[in-house]
Amino acid sequence: MPAQAGTTQPAVPAAPLVPPISPAEIEKLKADAAHAAEWKDKCFRVAADLDNFRKRAAREKIETSKYATQQLLARLLPTIDNFEAALQHADAAAGSATVNSLIDGLKMTLTQLHTVLRDAGVEVVNAEGQHFDPQWHEAVQHIESDAHPAGKVIQQLRKGYKLSDRLLRPATVVVSKGKPELHEPAPAEKPGDANTATQSSAT
Repeated sequence: MPAQAGTTQPAVPAAPLVPPISPAEIEKLKADAAHAAEWKDKCFRVAADLDNFRKRAAREKIETSKYATQQLLARLLPTIDNFEAALQHADAAAGSATVNSLIDGLKMTLTQLHTVLRDAGVEVVNAEGQHFDPQWHEAVQHIESDAHPAGKVIQQLRKGYKLSDRLLRPATVVVSKGKPELHEPAPAEKPGDANTATQSSAT
């Protein structure tokens, strides 16, 4: 709509003048931005380290709880060995009612001990018939065998035990060296060869 005669248009305010930024101020802003980015990166790193520490502490707590009874369980194993040995001898002498009652009591106690170990996560390391594994077995003897290949466990002298994936005690075993080596006998000397050797030495 055209302006009527005799009226005046409102004045448009002029834009404020922005003073120019000096090169020194620009460099300072760049330095401040870089400093802020550096501290932001450090904060992220600290937060990540703290999170990793919490996770590691949680894992170590679980491991500590899991293996807290390891030493106690290891000390219990010789007692079980004695019980098993006593039962073997007692079975050979079984016959009377008193002996049979004693054997039954020993078997019940041994069963309870095995239950305690099983509930605690302890497993038997059976090496009989297995290939020798130094991680789980301890070889106390190596013998020649026609029936067993080299490296095969022939006899288990004492059971091994492990707690989850940690060894409590290795299985004590006898390991096969394989078939005995056949040495061919030296050929017998002929009488003429012996005489020739004697004459040669005399000359």
